[in-house]
Order: sequence, then C-alpha cells, then structure tokens
Amino acid sequence: DAMTPTLPGLLCLGEKQAHRKPALSALPSPVVASGGNVTLQCGSQDRYDRFALAKEGARVLRQRPAWQPQAGLSQAHFRLGQVSGLHGGRYRCYGGHNLSSLWSAPSDPLDILVAGWFPATPSLSVQPGPSVAAGQNVTLLCRSWVPMDTFLLSKEGAAHPPLRLRSQPRAGQNQAQFSMGPVTSAHGGTYRCYGSLSRDPYLLSQPSQPLELEISGESTMTLS
Repeated sequence: DAMTPTLPGLLCLGEKQAHRKPALSALPSPVVASGGNVTLQCGSQDRYDRFALAKEGARVLRQRPAWQPQAGLSQAHFRLGQVSGLHGGRYRCYGGHNLSSLWSAPSDPLDILVAGWFPATPSLSVQPGPSVAAGQNVTLLCRSWVPMDTFLLSKEGAAHPPLRLRSQPRAGQNQAQFSMGPVTSAHGGTYRCYGSLSRDPYLLSQPSQPLELEISGESTMTLS
C-alpha cells in the first residue's frame, strides 16, 4: 500500500467537494478476533481512480488504486492482517481522481473492534427463550462477574455495527439488557456479546457463547 503523510493530502478535503462520499464496510465483520484478519472495503457509485483509508489519530493515509467490479461502481480493499489492539479504532475512507489533488468528503465512520483483548468472557441469555413467535418482545441479557463499563451485542453476518449499552450493577454482576421489542423473522440469527472498558472502547473481551434466536410464524412487520 502506498503510504503518504496525512496532512498534505487532506488539506484539500472540504474544498470544492464535487463528488459524493464513499461507503466504508468491514468484511466479514467490524468485530475481529485478536490475531485475525479483516478487510475494509471502500466503494462508491462515482468512478474514483483511488481510495484512501485514514484511522482517527494516525498520521498516515493508506492509498489503493480503485477497481470497477461492475459498471458505475468503484472500490478498493484494505486488508488488516494479524490484528492487534493497535488496529482498533475509528476509520474513514475518501475517494480521489488521478488528475486532481482533491479528495471527496469522508465516508461515515466505521469502528473496528478487537475481541479477545482481555480474558473475561461474559454470558448471554434470552427472555422469554431462544425460540419465540414473531411479534413477541425479546430481551437479550449480557452479564459478567468481571467489572466492565459497557456491553456490546453483535449479530453474525449483520451489516450494522454492534449495539452498545452501559453496564448496570445487579446482584454482584455487571449486566446490560438489550430489548428488541416485537421481533420479526429478520431478528433471527446468531448473537454474541462482549464487554469493554471506557478507557479502551475499541478493545473487547472474549465473546460470549453464541446464542441462536429462532423466530417462528409470519409477521407483516419489516426491518428497513
């Protein structure tokens, strides 16, 4: 990857931005195990020639040439291998053209979370149970005997970032209740929860055991 100082390249950001911001996503997930791999994909419906990836607080840009997976689209992949705590953080990407020093507006931020950074393992349970009818209210409860400031709930394969709640003390444990309201078939899937500390919000505990939520019956409700 080409590495360039951040400042000169970003001086042009915000000036005469004529192109839409790209989209940044993590493959397969923004939650990655310590030592694992994750690929950040920056893409746009504008035909950019190159993309740049910036990590909040870092002083370098990673740049990659764009490629066109299909007509009207451009994208680039940034692979993070052997992920460590240093990779945890907030990322944005930018699109650029070869004949211009201007970069696009930044993508929406994407948080990369590194799991397994400390040894605690929270537990995950569900009320009223792991198999419910569509339309029922469901609550996922994450708790730990080890003090944690925050719990995160992640759904396997979901494009959206994990849900995050502050922990509450109860019966000697820390816990958080993730209320899902009336569920639809879209809520079905495999969930895990993690704990984190406010001083290192991008570093997570070991994952809980996976919890499979099954939704039966039809529902007219849909998720956007």
